[in-house]
Amino acid sequence: MTQPSTGLRVGAIGAGRVGATLSAALVRAGHEIVAVAGESDASRQRSAALLPGVPLAKPSDVARACDLLLLTVPDDMLPNVVAMLSASGAIREGQYVVHTSGRHGLAVLEPAAAVGARVIALHPAMTFTGTEVDLPRLAGCVFGVTAGDAERELTERLVADLGGRTMWVPEDRRTLYHAGLAHGANHLVTLVTQAMELLSQAMDVTGDGSDAVSPADTLRPLLTAALDNALAQGDSALTGPIVRGDVETVRAHLADIAATAPHTLPSYVAMARATLERVVLDGRVLPIRAAKLASVLDAAEVSTPLDRQAPLDHQGAPAARPGSSRR
Repeated sequence: MTQPSTGLRVGAIGAGRVGATLSAALVRAGHEIVAVAGESDASRQRSAALLPGVPLAKPSDVARACDLLLLTVPDDMLPNVVAMLSASGAIREGQYVVHTSGRHGLAVLEPAAAVGARVIALHPAMTFTGTEVDLPRLAGCVFGVTAGDAERELTERLVADLGGRTMWVPEDRRTLYHAGLAHGANHLVTLVTQAMELLSQAMDVTGDGSDAVSPADTLRPLLTAALDNALAQGDSALTGPIVRGDVETVRAHLADIAATAPHTLPSYVAMARATLERVVLDGRVLPIRAAKLASVLDAAEVSTPLDRQAPLDHQGAPAARPGSSRR
């Protein structure tokens, strides 16, 4: 990891998973964390584990004590935190103020800039646990950054100190950048969870279960290969019944999902439509076949109103339907 020529005195407001991890990484790179603000028990425990000896303080005291103020609060809280600290005089001229929000750019830091602070948006494209395991994962992590020309050098230095790579995002594209990450990562979790629920319904669990294969075991190699292929090849990696134009297979999928896990039907239909549009545009499915597939998807959407969707049990899983074979 690149060592800085001169360490900065850093203060962090927000000792959540991101704030504690990035602060610990900056310590390893030679910077000094002078104070951290965190109110919850989890934040205090995280700070004690990753930043031993670093004092906890009020946000205004943290801001006054540092050369670089790291703001790692939730997106919706960020405008108020910046406004409050700037209005109170806790943020000063020449101080670096850096936030880690994916959605926001520099506009949210305007109150700090108005008092002469040097502002930077620096978002790690990574999911965090808030533990030691996150630190090696920062190696090669891409940071979506937005900064003015005068702050460009320090921004690149901070990313290097964190072991990451810089991706410059224009101010007016910050929300689009964040939407891409959320759509890919957060919605993937929902998609995979629904797929595991379907597989759990399909499993034959007779016998003692000692050699049973779980839905996760079944999906892991398939999803790993699909993800790697998609990242390398894009749409060319698409396989399955939509690409093949298998109308009756899709019809059968929809019927069984509607009967067994109707809460999954809307997302299956939505993703099938999106897949169909892409393979029609690149010519892999002819329009006449695409029309039949679209008709099947339309019919499934109409036939399963919200009031027929399965309730969830006490664990948040789909409740068994009367007469179903769920075990």
